Amino acid sequence: MSSPVSKQSPFTWSLILVLLGTAIHLVLGFTTELSVDEAHYALYANHLAWSYFDHPPLVGWIQWPLVAINAPDGILRLIPITLWMISCLLVYQIADQLNTYCSNRSLFIKRVDHNNPSFAGLAAVAIIVFAPLPHVLAVGLVPDSLLTPLSLGVLWMALQWLKQDGQLRFYQWIILGLLFGLAGLSKYTAILFVLAFAIACISIPRFTFLKQAGFYSAIAIALLLISPVLLWNAQHDWISFKYQIDHGSGGTWLWRRVAAFVGAQVMVFGFLPLLGLWLYSRAIGFSVRPFVSILLVFFVLPFSVFAILSGGGGLPHWTTPAWFCLAPIAGLGLAQWWQSGKRWLISLILAVQGTLVISGLTLVMTAGYPIASQFKTNPLADLYGWRSASTRANLLVNELKASGIAVQNWTLASRVAWYAKPTPIFVLDDRQDQFDLWFGKLPEGSNVILLNWSEMSFKAPVGEGQFRTCRPLDRLRIAHLGQALSQFELSYCQGWGGKSKPEREALSLRP
Repeated sequence: MSSPVSKQSPFTWSLILVLLGTAIHLVLGFTTELSVDEAHYALYANHLAWSYFDHPPLVGWIQWPLVAINAPDGILRLIPITLWMISCLLVYQIADQLNTYCSNRSLFIKRVDHNNPSFAGLAAVAIIVFAPLPHVLAVGLVPDSLLTPLSLGVLWMALQWLKQDGQLRFYQWIILGLLFGLAGLSKYTAILFVLAFAIACISIPRFTFLKQAGFYSAIAIALLLISPVLLWNAQHDWISFKYQIDHGSGGTWLWRRVAAFVGAQVMVFGFLPLLGLWLYSRAIGFSVRPFVSILLVFFVLPFSVFAILSGGGGLPHWTTPAWFCLAPIAGLGLAQWWQSGKRWLISLILAVQGTLVISGLTLVMTAGYPIASQFKTNPLADLYGWRSASTRANLLVNELKASGIAVQNWTLASRVAWYAKPTPIFVLDDRQDQFDLWFGKLPEGSNVILLNWSEMSFKAPVGEGQFRTCRPLDRLRIAHLGQALSQFELSYCQGWGGKSKPEREALSLRP
């Protein structure tokens, strides 16, 4: 690398990048309220169970010790921040091992100086740090935050399998069983990385592992770890699996959704991994098997599945573990090009993506100031005001002896249930979700405090079969850095009739 970069080791520069990212995550983590998904999974820890309606339980279990002592939001966010740091370390180590492995076997087409083989690790870490979306998961704990380091662990074990010529030691089988089991407790899509490992293994056609006790021990450990999920679902009519199948299928399948999904993936994960993959194909070539190229299955398989499913609808962060698994291999290609002296394109992309990352994180901390005022609604208003509104609603519940707080969409319930706990939260729709399991349906004849939010507002549910009356009580205007963001309206609704019929409407920000 050129001076002054060359004065420090690649590992030192990798550590600097990770620490800079961590510092930003800490600022965000202690200055913003929980997002809808974060609050939902924090509630898992507040309602401990063997599993849950929409996801396996590990995302709740891991937060339980902190939730049990009423730790503030910023402390809870130390969990995803730590997971991000572990993931970056694994990305570095895997890329370093791959680079050393290729160098020792003379797999590189281009001849370069390998006195500093860890530079591939630096390039791999840069792919992660300069990608916008991973920073979101580094602050907000979701199942993918857990699955990412676990999938990298499985990738690491696949690399050991290849390096050891199709053999694993007993302790490595035990580690693999733990990784599979914990991944299964994190997210159901962990099965894709299990399949990726199997595909990587069969590239070396040896089946002596079938005679090894470690192989069967790994299977037993994995099954034991995921058994709570299976038993819970068996007791609840397999609702999680039914939900996931329905959720994954989405709506009407359209090619334009696939194109939009792929385009969004490039935007939120950047051009560096794709450039690195192309450079890797030139430096080593995909024909070198089974040594390195077969490990691309850890990216290709899950990405292809999610891209196909995106035709019916999908979320961009679902592919995060796959992109992390691609980073070490893409890092090989970037390292080869950089050490060959061809650096201008990599430097340009780093500058562009770095600017995007810093700009995006700054907008989050300023609630979109100053450009958010140019939009009809502020997309970052969702991160502010929920604690105040929930606290006020909770006071009204106690004052009026109401049955709880009601909302008309499940996405409005998570933050309210978190910040108003332990007050019951009732979702007034006909969709089954986790809140039905926690709080049940609102009993007929009940009186509640109804919360309405300007960015997803609904008509007052008054009429035949709904509430007998709804009387406005309070209106909270939320502002940040002097700019109006949103508004919460609190009403006292009496005499619930049991008929769910939520209807959207626009709630004005004007007093």
